[in-house]
Amino acid sequence: MPTVETVRGSVDVGALGQTLMHEHVFVLATEHVDNYGTGAWWDEEHRVADAISKLRALAATGVATIVDPTVWGLGRYIPRVQRIAAEVPELNVIVATGLYCFDDVPHQYEHRGPGLVMDMPEPMVDDFVRDITEGIAGTGVKAAFLKCVVEHKGVTPGVERICQAVAQAHLRTGVPITVHTNAYTQAGLAAADLFAKAGVDLTKVVLGHSGDSNDLDYLMRLADTGATLGMDRFGLELYNPTESRVATIAALCERGYADRMVLSHDSACFMDYFGGAWDTMLEQTAPNWRYGHIHENVLPALREKGVTDAQLHQMLITNPRRYFS
Repeated sequence: MPTVETVRGSVDVGALGQTLMHEHVFVLATEHVDNYGTGAWWDEEHRVADAISKLRALAATGVATIVDPTVWGLGRYIPRVQRIAAEVPELNVIVATGLYCFDDVPHQYEHRGPGLVMDMPEPMVDDFVRDITEGIAGTGVKAAFLKCVVEHKGVTPGVERICQAVAQAHLRTGVPITVHTNAYTQAGLAAADLFAKAGVDLTKVVLGHSGDSNDLDYLMRLADTGATLGMDRFGLELYNPTESRVATIAALCERGYADRMVLSHDSACFMDYFGGAWDTMLEQTAPNWRYGHIHENVLPALREKGVTDAQLHQMLITNPRRYFS
């Protein structure tokens, strides 16, 4: 049985169980917290305790694994996640390497690379590979997948450079890829095309946020590439209401695509996008954008639409296991 790296070490992929394929523990930019959060809206001990409570509640629903695509650009800080994971031993947390950028590369890579001021092999590739093979920032925790973005701006020069580095790191290590895409601009097509041309096996790629779209033709075109559709923003009604997401997944299951979809919320225990107003924002704007929504509300709704238990097993267990095999 192949193994996959988690925050607490490697586990057999057969032990992943029910897996939510796109959840964050924290989205929390270090510079934001250090300069404006501490003593104002960020209380480390309170938020760590809150995260432990929320993840224990998630595990109680039967979820055994979450896949956390928090990378540079979203505030990855592994020691905090390690501390939380140690208190929730019933839940596996799988972490990523890569970059979350919509346009340009970070300044730290701007002048280093092939043909640049410091002419050298692409440094992002070595950094990503080191996270995968040696561990992240001296923690010993190894990334088990790669993350990048193709957003509404499309494949800009910076985005292409990052995606090409992700592709090369994938080819060197074999770990799979998750791409944040913009469903409204059908960016998933550009992402799939880029990776296919780079030699990536698209069966090892999740096209994230595909579930924001209800365009069955678009979604089937994506799935027909061999890639997996990330139906992963349940509870974000602003982007696509739950009822529509459910109907779309049911229609795709009826057409034989249950083997190319995974489910999730893309939620977090805390996100600093709203400063200290995270809890208030959830209560007033997105009360179902939380870890328990799928098991409490979405799975019963899918069953009512004719999605079988075998198809749910496929999306929650078989497809994630295959992705990490």
